[in-house]
Amino acid sequence: MSRKYKFRNPTAAYFVSFATVYWLDVFTRQVYFSILAQAVNYCRAEKGMQVFAYCFMPSHVHFLFRSEHVDPSELLRDFKGFTARRLIKEIEANPQDSRREWLLLMMERAGKKKSNVAKRQFWQQHNKPIELWSGKVIKQKIAYIHNNPVESGFVTDPVDWKYSSARNYTEDETVLKIDNQGIHLGML
Repeated sequence: MSRKYKFRNPTAAYFVSFATVYWLDVFTRQVYFSILAQAVNYCRAEKGMQVFAYCFMPSHVHFLFRSEHVDPSELLRDFKGFTARRLIKEIEANPQDSRREWLLLMMERAGKKKSNVAKRQFWQQHNKPIELWSGKVIKQKIAYIHNNPVESGFVTDPVDWKYSSARNYTEDETVLKIDNQGIHLGML
């Protein structure tokens, strides 16, 4: 892993992106998105995760976050481990998912390539954390996160993507709440 991508400051806010193995489009069903949202809510309530911006895409996740209680790498490791177990279990049990067998096969194939994976690997192992050190960088990363569904051609306006904090910035917290305090909005 590059030395550039490390959680060096445990109290800093970070931009992270992480993807499913092989960039599989897993998040195409409401139930799978809901697992991510539940995990964020749990981490906010129980693990001191502050989320300032987010976007859940079909194959990857973006966060602008900070950890109040534990090292941010530990928080993200726990988040990814928990969601991987829950999502694999949900995929296994979902007869309506026409891609179920293929998704599980691809995750199994990815797991065989890693000595630290018992059976199936859900997430790629890197997160590419970028410490947010200025208002300009924060603004840039929030814009990147919110415009991701637009750039991918899913919507024409960032607020139209249901699983994005772009909606929160227009006072819509129907999916997830975000933390405004902590990131000095004056820096934006």
